[in-house]
Order: sequence, then C-alpha cells, then structure tokens
Amino acid sequence: MQNYYKFTPLLRTLIWGTENWLISGVEGVETMCEGQNINTLVKEQKDRLVGKANYQRFGDEFPLLIKFIDAKKDLSIQVHPTDEVARRQGKPRGKTEMWYILDSASDAKLYSGLKQQITPEEYTEMVENDSICDALAQYAVKDGDCFFIPAGRIHAIGHGCQLIEIQQTSDVTYRIYDYKRRDKDGNLRQLHTKEAAESIDYRVLPDYRTHYEPTKNEGQLLVECPYFNTAVYDLDEPMLIDYSELDSFVVLIGLKGNGSLTIDDEKVTFRGGDTILLPACVSNVRVEGEIKFLETYVLS
Repeated sequence: MQNYYKFTPLLRTLIWGTENWLISGVEGVETMCEGQNINTLVKEQKDRLVGKANYQRFGDEFPLLIKFIDAKKDLSIQVHPTDEVARRQGKPRGKTEMWYILDSASDAKLYSGLKQQITPEEYTEMVENDSICDALAQYAVKDGDCFFIPAGRIHAIGHGCQLIEIQQTSDVTYRIYDYKRRDKDGNLRQLHTKEAAESIDYRVLPDYRTHYEPTKNEGQLLVECPYFNTAVYDLDEPMLIDYSELDSFVVLIGLKGNGSLTIDDEKVTFRGGDTILLPACVSNVRVEGEIKFLETYVLS
C-alpha cells in the first residue's frame, strides 16, 4: 500500500466561475489517482485507507468532497439540508461544509446566516419580492478567514472570493435566490423554494465567522464537527506530526509556500496547490520548508 496519494483535480466551469474538485467521492464524479478512482481505492484498501470507524460508517464511499472555488460572479443564495431532512426528501445525505478564504479581491464578500429573525412565511415573501438578501449577514473577507456552514444555514459566496471548501460527500444544494439569472437556453434558473424552506435553520446568531489566532509553527484547529476536523498550519521550521493514534485518513491541502513531507521515511515535495491523501495506516509525517496548509480528517 502506498504512503500517500495525489489525485487529478476535476475542473468544472459554471455560470458564476470555476470550481476545481481536488478530492471527490461523489458517485459519477470521483477523482482519479493513477487510473483508479478514489472510491475504488476505498473498496480495495478499506480501513487501511480511511480508518476502521470511518469504513464502518461510510463503507466504500470516500466521506469528503474538497474544492477550490474561484467566484467571478455572485453564487446563488442557497442552503443544504441536514442528513435527517435530506433522507426525508429522498436524498442519501445532507451537506455540512466549511470555507477557508484564500487571496481574494479587495471587495470580496459573502453571506453566512440570518441577521434578523424571519418566519418561513416571511422567507417565502422575501424570495418572491427579491429582498431575501436584506435578511442575511454579509461579511467582507480576506486571506485566512474561515466560515463553518452547518447544514441548514443560508449562505452564498460573492464575486471575487477564492476559497477552499471542505464538505460531506454530497452534491445536494437548494437554490433559494439567483438574482433573476438565466441559463444558457434563456430560462430562469430553477429555484428550490419548498425544499429550502424545509431545510433552513431560522436561528439568528450574533456572529458567523470562525475566530482563531493565527500562530506560526503549530496547528490551529478551525472546525471540529461530526463530518470533519480541520486545522491550519503555517510553518517556517520543521515539524513532526504524529498520526499513530488517529483512526482516520488525513488530507493535506497546500495553500502557499514550498516544502516537503517525509511520510514514514518516504520523502515527497509539498507546495501550495498540492492536495495529498495520507492513508490511515500512516504513523507520522515530518513537514519541512516554509509552507502553509490545511489538515482535515474525519473522526467517527
């Protein structure tokens, strides 16, 4: 079994910009490594690749979808259902996700969460009269900002944003509002008002941004949830990371800089733009160089 895997990203061009699927276990759009798709690798390697508890929980499907998103235009206002709501609606699972913001335009903004209390009836009225954005919390963003988007939270990525998105292996998205945009055939893009209304968490929070203190040469936990744990590292000196007690695969996503990984005595280059999957059987990794990266894994 290999000590690491690098997958060929899948570039998708959409009405609002591009998204590069760095690692995907979504059926029909799985990422490939040396002629094999990721779910085939899981089926062959089982718990040695993803961990015992994860294999029991997810079976032969890789549990994360990781994307790089480059938004040239505003994305639609949308929401994702919880697992429970998704199953009730005939979907296999819902979608919880997070965003880590990269270098973006100076005017880049996004929506995350409600800033005022609204009822389901008011939600429907605001969608119909084009005022739903007035009820949403908007944030100016910059490199290093982080947002956790649990299932049920209304959100949207704005033009000029570049970010890494980490999420459940799910492509279930309910479009709430789309600025009256039309598709390539001239038709208004489909909305999912009813399904979205059943999925929205109407609670209002004072702040939806994830706050953390950037620190050199130690891991900073950003998100801890049932679907993934994610930390950021910003290193300019060597670090040994011990995974011997972790019952999970690990994905390392290079953000910027250059360095190397020594994975159980095998050395590989690691730089901004690289995405590397470490099997659950890897014991430790030595990181060298000046490199900033995300680390994500799943604890069942």
